[in-house]
Amino acid sequence: MRADGADGAGAPGSGPPAPVGAGALAGITDEAASDLPGQLAALAELGWSAIELRTVGGVAVADLGDEAFAGVVAALGEAGVRAVCLDSRIGNWARPVTGPFERDLAELEVLLRRCAELGTRYVRIMSYPDDGLAEPLWRARALSRVRELAVRAEVAGVVLLHENCSGWAGTSAERALEMLSEVDSPALGLLFDTGNPVAHGYDGLAALALVAEHVEHVHVKDAVGGRFVEPGTGDARVAECVELLRARGYRGAWSLEPHVALRPHESAGLPEGASAAFVSAGRAMSRLLR
Repeated sequence: MRADGADGAGAPGSGPPAPVGAGALAGITDEAASDLPGQLAALAELGWSAIELRTVGGVAVADLGDEAFAGVVAALGEAGVRAVCLDSRIGNWARPVTGPFERDLAELEVLLRRCAELGTRYVRIMSYPDDGLAEPLWRARALSRVRELAVRAEVAGVVLLHENCSGWAGTSAERALEMLSEVDSPALGLLFDTGNPVAHGYDGLAALALVAEHVEHVHVKDAVGGRFVEPGTGDARVAECVELLRARGYRGAWSLEPHVALRPHESAGLPEGASAAFVSAGRAMSRLLR
């Protein structure tokens, strides 16, 4: 856990990121609107000034053309909004460990450059579905890839945040700790998503207790079984997760990823009312964090 209270964001284009305040409230706003003006409007309605960028106009951040990305940087600057993290597709549910690693290296190269342009310190990654490989081979390949990614991130001054979601190290807290030990890099930390343990069928609070000191970024969501609900109304014990993290000294951002209107890996578009649903979930998160 970072001791300087940095939440991963600095002034766009200013080089190494400076802290913007511990405990910033942020959101993955492509769940509110596809276009950037709509995403910024949702943030403004909540009174938040931090964003976690995943897609703009339905296009992943790494796939935006340079001119389009320059427009994103300018728009965030004009709105006074800082980017706390860039969400990659590296190692996610659609990229098994048997797939081409070159695709991930290419995406990381773009995102490292874009982190510098935004003054953002963090890139979210996962650790590759097995695609049927036996566990020892899955482990070896996944850790080898994460190790190489971390080497490149460290050179760029960026920290890769592994999310407790898809992949070898996403299946348990023990594996996440093993990954950190094996890779042994200052450019690798953990992102804890409060709602994913419910969806994946394990005790999230117990897992968090094991890894809390390594958590540098948090996604806030809640769930009941396979259905996502507003933070604090499901089985994820979000308030207890917040209490535990604060007790362990967590000072990073709290980033809303509600999934109440959109589950990115299951849906092709936003339903009507997505922005209102996002804002309502954001207000629920704010109440939990008071």
